[in-house]
Amino acid sequence: MKRMVGTTVRGIRAPIIKEGDDLVNIVVDCVLKASESENFALRDKDVIGITESLLSRAQGNYASIDDVASDINGKFSGAIGVIFPILSRNRFANIFKGIVKSGKKIYLFLNYPSDEVGNHLMDPDMMYNSGVNPYTDILSEDEYRKIFGKKVLHPFTGIDYVEMYRELAGSDNIKIYLTNDPRTALKYTKEFLVANIHERFRTKKILLDAGAEKVYSLDEVLCKPVNGSGFNPDYGLLGSNMATDNKLKLFPRDCEEFVYKVQSVLKEKTGKHIEVMIYGDGAFKDPVGKIWELADPVVSPGYTEGLKGTPNEIKIKFVADNELNGLQGEDLDNAMRKKIEEKSKYLVGSSDSLGTTPRRITDLIGSLCDLTSGSGDKGTPIVLIQGYFDNYASE
Repeated sequence: MKRMVGTTVRGIRAPIIKEGDDLVNIVVDCVLKASESENFALRDKDVIGITESLLSRAQGNYASIDDVASDINGKFSGAIGVIFPILSRNRFANIFKGIVKSGKKIYLFLNYPSDEVGNHLMDPDMMYNSGVNPYTDILSEDEYRKIFGKKVLHPFTGIDYVEMYRELAGSDNIKIYLTNDPRTALKYTKEFLVANIHERFRTKKILLDAGAEKVYSLDEVLCKPVNGSGFNPDYGLLGSNMATDNKLKLFPRDCEEFVYKVQSVLKEKTGKHIEVMIYGDGAFKDPVGKIWELADPVVSPGYTEGLKGTPNEIKIKFVADNELNGLQGEDLDNAMRKKIEEKSKYLVGSSDSLGTTPRRITDLIGSLCDLTSGSGDKGTPIVLIQGYFDNYASE
């Protein structure tokens, strides 16, 4: 009987990880036990994804809001313009507490109608009907309230984020403005903490070109240990999450070293060459809430060699409707398999690949892993993917 199953994805359960745990052997043990209990075999080119939080927890990669405050005080001498953070209790609230604890005067500048990942500060239709132009208009907090109301609740979280950040500041030592032009902030200070994620390099350049004297971004805060804290040399505070009311879990370090260790132990115990990656947020957008899931700086901060690159695929339905339109049944199947086997190694721009957007393999698989494991109570922070690199011609 010919093969009927292509790609399969399994969420693998794991114990609760604590600092100092031997995560390499825990991951391998969990995968091998799953294979035994569910009666499936591991194969070459399988992929194992491990969520970033497991590695951070095993590393003990945490920092307090006091550590954030210390680093902020070491970098800034005067009032700080905090530029374009996302609207998030989980991602930015504790970072903001640390900024506040530095004692510096804060000018907070928020994108509108939504932040970088799609969290809205207002109804876009209401903004349009009010005559506010997001490309040119700067709104003070009072103007924002006058136009959009004393309470503007996020439709999913029920949080008024402007109010939340004001309350976290805990004093009148903060001014809040809504704008999409970072140069607006130069009217108030010359020192800036760029708090957006994916646009941070562009935002920094705009500020520096406009005359800013000091500009740091979140990846430059806690990029080294502060008072013995955790740190991330590549991403600093980017990718961090709230751990407790006064502590942050940072994005994991040394990810590449870790994935190759897992790969090596799996090879030793199974004889199979298995690809391994660390994954965080998936790179997908919710079509209902309009929120882009990717609040981490990257989907995967570490992966093995076989996961580099982009897929190289033909569009089966396009070929079937065009080049092979006159064939049916087994003749069509055989011709399609032959077409796949003989496809060019570089299909970019070819009509045969029409509609197969060449995203990075790590972004695709990382998104699949994130959707499989979720971030709640499934308890499957390890994901096993089999057959991902197969195609219709694979036996």
